[in-house]
Amino acid sequence: MTSEIVPGRLSVPSLSALAAFEAAARHGSFTRAAEELNLTQGAVSRQVALLEQSLGLSLFERVKQRVSLTPAGAAYAAEVRDGLSRLAAATLSAMAFRGAAGLLHLAILPTFGTRWLIPRLPRFTEAHPGVTINFSTRIVPFDFAHDPADAAIHFGHPVWPGARLHRLMGEEVVPVAAPALVARAGLTEAADLLRQPLLQQSTRPRAWADWLETQGLPPERALMGPRFEQFAMVAQAAVAGLGIAIVPRLLVEDELRSGVLVIPVDRPVRGPEGYYLVYPEAKASLPTVIAFRDWLLGECEGTG
Repeated sequence: MTSEIVPGRLSVPSLSALAAFEAAARHGSFTRAAEELNLTQGAVSRQVALLEQSLGLSLFERVKQRVSLTPAGAAYAAEVRDGLSRLAAATLSAMAFRGAAGLLHLAILPTFGTRWLIPRLPRFTEAHPGVTINFSTRIVPFDFAHDPADAAIHFGHPVWPGARLHRLMGEEVVPVAAPALVARAGLTEAADLLRQPLLQQSTRPRAWADWLETQGLPPERALMGPRFEQFAMVAQAAVAGLGIAIVPRLLVEDELRSGVLVIPVDRPVRGPEGYYLVYPEAKASLPTVIAFRDWLLGECEGTG
């Protein structure tokens, strides 16, 4: 195999050369890159040398049997790795179109996805049997330009540069605890909760402070308690009796219905933030995005 500049409007090195360079950069070794790619060490070395020649710069510093990236090589490796990952994702997406009407890559908030969205998806698949949804989780906003997601579920304010947002619903947050803890500690008033560990959700650092201030209580202890990354973990910690959690009611409906969690002080707080469907302008005309948007907005109609 040789590395050549592919003719066209842009000068792009061959994929074999880029793959050899990316593997060598990741491993810091031509030998290990050759093992991964099922090539000889000499073949990888030649691919990288030809790539350097076509670019007109050195990507590696070679000292005896060791190689290390130059500053230009390190920057190029990050871009090449991202490009190869996007190409792999695009290839899988194209393959998924075989016998299907379309594919939707959806980034979801993990607990909202498992507790609220996924139980409702049979109605979507019944209405759109040819659409396949691939799920990934994101807990913070991201750049659609560097992510394979077609759309995302976002909680917060309606701010996402370069994207369209559709409000789905708001939420009310409530304190929840295991029934045994409520009975043992005699939790009947809002102030009583301050005697217990306050379970924290890392992406909602002000959740307890906002609730306590709404009840006219000092927020000094609002951040004092074990911290968890997802609401599902916070809820499970509350079920286990580790403390009091402050959570969106819609995410613990099953636990409240079954009785493993109770609301010791039913004083919900609604904030200005909400759940949004988000997708980039470039994906706005995709049939899969349109179908999912229309269905989801219908599911959320009247939820506030």
